[in-house]
Amino acid sequence: MDVGAIAQSTTPRAPALGRVRGPVAIVDIGSNSVRLVTYETLLRTAAILHNEKSICGIGRNMVSTHRLHDGGIAMALEALSRFRLLADSFGIRHRIAVATAAARDATNGPQFIAAAQAAWGSPIRVLSGEEEARVAAEGVLAGMPDATGLVGDLGGGSLDMVTVGSGATGAAMTLPFGPLRLMDAARQDPERARTIVDAGLERLESLSALKGRSFYAVGGTWRALARVDMDREAYPLHVLHHYTIPAARALKLCRALSGLSRKTLDKMGVISRRRAEALPYGAVVLERLLLATGLKEVVISAYGLREGLLHGALSREEREKDPLLEFSAAANQRMSRAPAHAGELFAWSQGLFEGEGEASHRLRRAACDFSDIGWRRHPDDRALGSFEEVLTAPFAGASHRDRAILATAVFHRYKGDDDLPLGRGAHDLLTAEDQNLARRMGLIARLGFALSGCASGELAHYRFKLTPGRLFLQVPASRQAVVSDPVPKRLSALAVAFGRKGEISLL
Repeated sequence: MDVGAIAQSTTPRAPALGRVRGPVAIVDIGSNSVRLVTYETLLRTAAILHNEKSICGIGRNMVSTHRLHDGGIAMALEALSRFRLLADSFGIRHRIAVATAAARDATNGPQFIAAAQAAWGSPIRVLSGEEEARVAAEGVLAGMPDATGLVGDLGGGSLDMVTVGSGATGAAMTLPFGPLRLMDAARQDPERARTIVDAGLERLESLSALKGRSFYAVGGTWRALARVDMDREAYPLHVLHHYTIPAARALKLCRALSGLSRKTLDKMGVISRRRAEALPYGAVVLERLLLATGLKEVVISAYGLREGLLHGALSREEREKDPLLEFSAAANQRMSRAPAHAGELFAWSQGLFEGEGEASHRLRRAACDFSDIGWRRHPDDRALGSFEEVLTAPFAGASHRDRAILATAVFHRYKGDDDLPLGRGAHDLLTAEDQNLARRMGLIARLGFALSGCASGELAHYRFKLTPGRLFLQVPASRQAVVSDPVPKRLSALAVAFGRKGEISLL
């Protein structure tokens, strides 16, 4: 079994699409599945219009036959014909399609690609192992710009790995250890699979330098593994992107899963029946990789090859934008009564956050953007409804802790200083310091809306003054009528969050 270690080179990108304003379609033909994702337009945080996959298994039995599976080919061509009709119905002119390990390595791969292009109606690019690895890593960086360590994309036919750090990709490696290929090579024996994987990893000397760093896991098999871990841990937030498993726990889980039968896995209820067959072999690959590298944790990335293709087609200026702040700004523009108010609220609150770090500064900006997203909800649902919306929103560039802080801040913006109900997902993810930060951000927004009524330009009339024992709200005498109920109550709650007593000072 060949093992390829690929030297560092420039990350390949999809052809630049220019200023695309219409939807974009991406098709990914993998060893196990064929997927179509259509995006609203070509932006840093483009919304997904449609996401569909077909489990075809074209790479099944490739080790023994060296050919794509006939039944899988038929299913893949049928799926591509359907995807073409869907793309046509959306009026999509900008289309990107790629094929990966199975189509690349099979003796009948060229014939399949020709038929696939006829079914899809547009060119399909067969990625090399290096391209596949780097594009997937580009996708991880699109979702986690600060990722540092090793990206591993486990498809049905291959494991493609790239080191990442400082927003860039490094050395790339590819191994033929996708679950479909591995179970064929190991003859359905997980112990034999361990031997095969160990032999391949021993030939990659660069892995020893990764000790203590993070492993970013891409691919449906590893997402299924994360779902099992979430269920076992009773984890409070069901968001896979950025879900983190410490290495020691991941090793125990991998050993347990690799020994389970498909029937037992089917009964677990948290993974699809189609993933159950591949999961033990994906667990074997992760177990041996963690042991060989000494990586400290597994971080699940919902971003991978398709997101990398989209990210690569963006302009440099668009790629460098902050994914969290781009999403929050778009949400503010789309959902708030007066979008300009969010920026005014952010600037107005700056005096209470002097000396804050970059991470807090960024979260506060996003919290201000999210501060009016619940105004259309029923009053009884504004606090918890907005909390849930922010907690599970499809943004990137934020850890689960960040999500919990932002969602809790929005809860306090609508509910005041009431405690977040237990069992709402975020409580267990935050320290006492985190909870107080969220409370401060939420309560200052709550006061700001009481003063301004969401009208642009109003907040500039009021100033804060912070002393060791007091939080003063300075109000022009001409606007004294504004500071009647509920302003004093909201100022008092905010002052308590800062460990002070609130006081209104007329100028």
